Amino acid sequence: MKIREGTIMNQGQQDEMEVWGYRPCLWKVILVGVGAVCSGGLLLLLLYWVPEWGVKATCTPTSVKEASRLLLRTTDDFKQWFHAKVHVVWASGKTPFDSLGPLSTAQLRDGDEHPSLKENYGKCTQRTSFKVQYFNHHSINYFWNEGTQNFETYKGLEDTNASCADIHNNHSSGLTKTLQDYRALFFGKNEIDVKVPPLFKIFIKEVMNPFYVIQMGSFILWTYQGFYDYAFLTLTMAIVLIATSLYTIRKNYVRLRDMVISHSMVQVSVWRGNTDVEQIMSTELVPGDVITIPANGMIMACDAAIICGTCTVSEGMLTGESVPVTKTSVPSLKTIYDAEEHKQHTLFCGSHVIQSRADKQVKAVVVRTGFNTVKGQLVRGILHPKPTDFKLHRDAKHFMMVMGVVAVIDFIYIVTIDVMNQVSIEVIITGCLNVVALCIPPMLPVTLTVGLVNAQRRMKKTGIFCISPQRINISGLLDLVCFDKTGTLTEDSLHLWGIQRAEVGTFSPPETEIATENLMKTSFVTCMATCHSLISIEDKLCGDPIDLKVFSATGWILEEPKKEQTEIYNAQISTIVRHPQQWGEFGIVRQLPFSSALQRMSVVVRQLGQKHFDIYLKGAPETVVNLCKPHTVPQSFTETLETYTRQGFRVIALAHHQLESKLSWQEVQNLSREQLETNMDFLGLIVMQNKIKEQTSGVLLDLRQANIRTLMVTGDNMSTAISVARDCGMVQAHEDIIIADAGPPNEENPASITWRYSDNHVVNNNQTAEVSFAGDGLKDKEEEPGYHFAVTGQAFAVITQHFPELSQKFLLRATVFARMTPDQKIQLVEVLQNIDYMVGMCGDGANDCGALKKAHSGISLSELEASVASPFTSSIPNISCVTTLIREGRAALITSFSVFKFMALYSIIQFCSVNLLISIPSWFGNAQVVFIDYGICLFLPFTMSLNPAWKKVVRSTPPSGLINAQMLFSVLSQGLQ
Repeated sequence: MKIREGTIMNQGQQDEMEVWGYRPCLWKVILVGVGAVCSGGLLLLLLYWVPEWGVKATCTPTSVKEASRLLLRTTDDFKQWFHAKVHVVWASGKTPFDSLGPLSTAQLRDGDEHPSLKENYGKCTQRTSFKVQYFNHHSINYFWNEGTQNFETYKGLEDTNASCADIHNNHSSGLTKTLQDYRALFFGKNEIDVKVPPLFKIFIKEVMNPFYVIQMGSFILWTYQGFYDYAFLTLTMAIVLIATSLYTIRKNYVRLRDMVISHSMVQVSVWRGNTDVEQIMSTELVPGDVITIPANGMIMACDAAIICGTCTVSEGMLTGESVPVTKTSVPSLKTIYDAEEHKQHTLFCGSHVIQSRADKQVKAVVVRTGFNTVKGQLVRGILHPKPTDFKLHRDAKHFMMVMGVVAVIDFIYIVTIDVMNQVSIEVIITGCLNVVALCIPPMLPVTLTVGLVNAQRRMKKTGIFCISPQRINISGLLDLVCFDKTGTLTEDSLHLWGIQRAEVGTFSPPETEIATENLMKTSFVTCMATCHSLISIEDKLCGDPIDLKVFSATGWILEEPKKEQTEIYNAQISTIVRHPQQWGEFGIVRQLPFSSALQRMSVVVRQLGQKHFDIYLKGAPETVVNLCKPHTVPQSFTETLETYTRQGFRVIALAHHQLESKLSWQEVQNLSREQLETNMDFLGLIVMQNKIKEQTSGVLLDLRQANIRTLMVTGDNMSTAISVARDCGMVQAHEDIIIADAGPPNEENPASITWRYSDNHVVNNNQTAEVSFAGDGLKDKEEEPGYHFAVTGQAFAVITQHFPELSQKFLLRATVFARMTPDQKIQLVEVLQNIDYMVGMCGDGANDCGALKKAHSGISLSELEASVASPFTSSIPNISCVTTLIREGRAALITSFSVFKFMALYSIIQFCSVNLLISIPSWFGNAQVVFIDYGICLFLPFTMSLNPAWKKVVRSTPPSGLINAQMLFSVLSQGLQ
């Protein structure tokens, strides 16, 4: 039988792996046992350190399907190895979504199943005719798929490719108890189980670390030679370090467990059909269950799609965004349901549902559970972090390998000298072991991390919290930082400057007073009062700051509907807004939340006493205009918009459309967003003033003087972004801004790029300017070319897709990125990293989460210390934290280099000294060894890291690696002296 070499799992995904199959081999196991006895256990230690050798040494290759042990290797640059044991479960289906046959009792084979499956085996009462193989890796179960001949993971209801309509039609009645138990065989318990390992297990794992093995070997060696004082200090230091490590590791596990335990065990109401409701624990939930969301809210224990009602949710724990958002029911459309794409209709695990509203009860279909949820994936990232590819650590390993080779050469030299001098075998062996211990400094890994510990401690005092200490060193190498605009460079709250209404296709003069009798009865003010996502919690309005400003300016009142009010409107309404003098009262019957991709939001309302529904819409002016009737849009729209945006104002456009009277409430609910948001009447513009934060200009100037590039990446209008870029100093007054307008290809024309100056209203066809793309060297030039590029998200997508040869050179001078969606922000970070930039990202909202995680160093301006949205979280609500992070990163880097030079010199000097003494022959005294290793070697490196970071970011940057001309010359020249 032909055995395959291996297969690819999770192809095309971030956790893509190669997998090979193995089965135990008796003669190999016996051979390894004999080798372990003969080597005094050193062979087992080696196989523990190199897991792939352990599997290959005790098993024989076989096909993946027939394997009982698997060897896994990641396909990224790190090529990490893992091994896993294959388990078997017998069930009445091959996948969790198979239809079930006649009833019987499920049984499990092989007795050592994963606990999440084993605990459910007695609950399932189905025919047990299929053998299902699976293994667990990083808290996720992978099951064998006969169709693809590969192991695959089941994420949840999305695996069925159900459409939004299917969610309503086929999954709205819930699961039977039998079907729930069957699916639990595959999905396990619904819990993010952060198991705190016992101290003994942590202790064994720490003791097996190569550093402590060398320390224990040194302790035995020094004790045998009579250096009792030195051996005692070695043992004491090892015990102190192990105890500190045990305390830190266990403390981090406990903290993470406490962070997720709040929603791990809650009682929920589950629907069994359309009438029966059962109370169960949340740990029993599986994808497909239908749960009830209480009116007073709850902490979500799973990811669930709303199928009835609306919910007000705080997702601060997941995104760092403190503003509550409104989630509505999934539209009954034929589009495939995707939790990320339909996040406005999805309740994510760990989020806090503040309140829910519906005619009867709010229902939601469970789509993902356990570690497959959004919160579970974040926790997995903390439990199993990806290694950081940092040149400093690679060079440190290379140095220790070189010293190891030197130790082997010196080993041969010492043996030769001692044999010639007729030294006893005992002395030869101890002398050689001494030289090996001195050549490879065991304290090097510890001393290199001391700078990180002290930098993290100093940052915490300034309000910067870190969940990935390895990124502190990387932060010291940043040479480009991307900034969000609103809430990051500018104030989070906007001030309403005024409005400009459109009547009969022309603009009226700007108006700054809104709460006047003439305006109260207009559709414009009605749109301001109704088109928002505000809610009332304990008689206090909560929601988006812009919505709060706009609504407050109208002077209207927002109320929660009562049952009798719902009957008056003859429709299910979520909110009532009315004028205090009863000039108008409207009930909001459907809300289409704001979408970053669509750049708009809308609401469907019914005015009290009217039979028809109205839709009010607001959003980006360029987007709203495209949805309006052309004759309702003023001819001076473009000029008027540009006048405001060039002054730095943020502009929001409003529109209205009256729906047909024959439409019922249910028909309105079933209409798609595209069907509702069309054929609108343009109402006018809301002009908001967004002030730059006091610290912004100073921080950007410091970064500019330090030769660190700064970019603005915002979802706002291009002209507004350019204005803010100039006002805050990101673009100097004497520098030009060239806007790149790129259009995608169509049937008649290929993709094209049009260049124009931002200050030019009209550019003639023959007006050109020579722009030099300085090629690869532009990034390192100190002289500024005197121009910057600005681009919209749409144009950026066209340039990267259709002009790849131009995109990298273009990005070397691009500074302003407007109308960028969250996915485009991630793509921008990736492209910048591909042209060798060390990229930092600073943002404050949920739209920045992806880019914050993707950047080398992402820092979120959030007051939530527990936020896992980015590696760094700052409680300081301005960008001054960026310079603090860079300064501390550089301080940690310089400390690491200084410690490395000291330890390298220590090893070279010790190496030469010992060889000179051996040639006499002689050796250091006990007091000398203690003073050298503990009075000098241990004390100085630890005190080096206590130096604080320099008070400002300077232009020169520390090197990224240890192997460079300056470092080698310094070490070798001092060593030769």
